[in-house]
Amino acid sequence: MPTLPIETQRLTLRPYVEDDLTALHDLFGRADVCRYLMWDPMDLARARELLDRRVKQTTIAADGDAILLAVVERATGLMIGEFMLAVPSIENRQGEIGWSFHPDVQGRGLATEGARELLRTGFETMGLHRIVAGADPRNGASLRVMEKLGMRREAELVEMAYVKGEWIDEVIYAILVREWEARKPA
Repeated sequence: MPTLPIETQRLTLRPYVEDDLTALHDLFGRADVCRYLMWDPMDLARARELLDRRVKQTTIAADGDAILLAVVERATGLMIGEFMLAVPSIENRQGEIGWSFHPDVQGRGLATEGARELLRTGFETMGLHRIVAGADPRNGASLRVMEKLGMRREAELVEMAYVKGEWIDEVIYAILVREWEARKPA
């Protein structure tokens, strides 16, 4: 298990706390943030339900468990997004990462910075062998983050789910521990 919080140059990735309700609602109450997610923008009651689940998602004890982390910008102290680190298979050392960021902070490399630290945590601390990330192929910003991380495009699942009245595709990127090691600076 990783030691929390996780610090980067500009971010703190920490477990959710009860005081995150307003920021979580501000994030997932937005249509532009939820455009490529599996749910519609949330009202405050749904954000409260989500926060109640997120507060408990701090350990990985079984296949399918995930850690959900609030992303705080260190310079401002504001919660600006979230990261997910899941382990679909402990035995096979498989991981998955995901992220959502507030539009006000997008385009500054923060998702890449935090996701790089999640990859490091997954490989170097948790001993994972392979980590994947997925996105709607129309979500160019997330695809660029995966590419900047050195992840390779492995698959496009065509019409893999019916979400919000339309069939959606999903692009899968992955990186192996040996590829991660080869990319690390000397």
